[in-house]
Amino acid sequence: MAMLSSERLKALDTAHHLHPFTDYKALGEEGSRIITEADGIYIQDAEGNRMLDAMAGLWCVNLGYGRQELVDAATAQLQQLPYYNNFFKTTHPPAVELADTLCRLAPKHMNRVFFTGSGSEANDTVVRMVRHYWALKGKPEKQWIVARENAYHGSTLAGMSLGGMAAMHGQGGPAVPAITHVRQPYWFTEGRDMSPDAFGQACADAIEERILELGEDKVAAFIAEPVQGAGGAIIPPQSYWPAVKKVLAKYDILLVADEVICGFGRLGEWFGSDHYGLEPDLMPIAKGLSSGYLPIGGVLVGDRVAQTLIEDGGEFFHGFTYSGHPTCAAVALKNLQLMEAEGVVERVRDEVGPYLAQRWKALEQHPLVGEARSLGLIGALEIVADKATGKRFDKALGVGNLCRDICFETGLVMRSVGDTMVISPPLVITKAQIDELVGLAEAALDETARRLQAQGVAYATQDSLVQA
Repeated sequence: MAMLSSERLKALDTAHHLHPFTDYKALGEEGSRIITEADGIYIQDAEGNRMLDAMAGLWCVNLGYGRQELVDAATAQLQQLPYYNNFFKTTHPPAVELADTLCRLAPKHMNRVFFTGSGSEANDTVVRMVRHYWALKGKPEKQWIVARENAYHGSTLAGMSLGGMAAMHGQGGPAVPAITHVRQPYWFTEGRDMSPDAFGQACADAIEERILELGEDKVAAFIAEPVQGAGGAIIPPQSYWPAVKKVLAKYDILLVADEVICGFGRLGEWFGSDHYGLEPDLMPIAKGLSSGYLPIGGVLVGDRVAQTLIEDGGEFFHGFTYSGHPTCAAVALKNLQLMEAEGVVERVRDEVGPYLAQRWKALEQHPLVGEARSLGLIGALEIVADKATGKRFDKALGVGNLCRDICFETGLVMRSVGDTMVISPPLVITKAQIDELVGLAEAALDETARRLQAQGVAYATQDSLVQA
């Protein structure tokens, strides 16, 4: 069957398709970019333009595009058992084998997994499990969950409520009660008046202050990503997580480490919790679990929570039609097997992660860049109007979006979060491709600077003021 023309696809898309996180009127006026093919770390649109996908789809295509082994795993499972549920005392081999593999790869105290269809569903499950756990422990009043400002934990009602994004809360939320937000460990924008370590401690102190304000007997859990992804690839100061762990242990508060982005090799370990030495009670997972080939998520559950749910909980009235979907589970299982066999995680930790760090940091010399940071294969560039102070451009200029659009024009997919440019490339990227990525990013920054000057927008470098 022949593919419709690009123009026809765009017209149909505008007429019928409501995209996620989209200004529908603006998109209708501009028209969608139609992606038709992908291979390795590259995608191609309907016009034949090839782009280096430095976002791995949406933080998820860890093994890259075009892995025939994953296609074969899906095909074989579809032919044998395309679907069956895990309700009513039933299961199937893919779900069992995937659960076993996940618990082997997870921190040693995590030996159970509850399957979902996405990271958002995983975080909805977290809310149910956390509050149910404390009720079973005879403390039903422990309801409050502490989260962070500018955090992202999904866009379902519970996920949006856990997240700390004001724009989302402004559209009918937060909807789930007893969720509160504290400051994020974003040194570049919020902590420049102190050292990174002092700022990390201050952010941990803010958690303790909120616990005491609410009453430690009322607080159930603290949820956070090891590294904030959608918030802008925010890497916390080294002092942050050790200080947070002490606070949570002091008041017996559950730790939920949201591993939807950080999990499965992104930071150079199987989980971000491994990198930071965390011992979370629950870990939501998704995205890289199947390299994005099919939708699947879950919650890895620590022993103390799992034991209480099993021994004292009776029936857990929660689940999804597609929990542990056999075809999705088969693809996820093959994905993890390939990652192990090819040493993907170790390669990120020992080879390409350090190489990206070196090449990426050099972009800090660019006149528009206030900070270039990375960890493993996640990174960010802070675009600023003044390198010395970190002052931003006027929001009305939309400099980050300008840079993002230029990236597309020049063959690079790089995300903008305000004026923070973010990357999260497939874990199979090579050193030569990292060189290509950095070169494309630098070219996009140069063109952004040129267009700002053409608009009469001035910006300050370390040594001088660049005028139009």
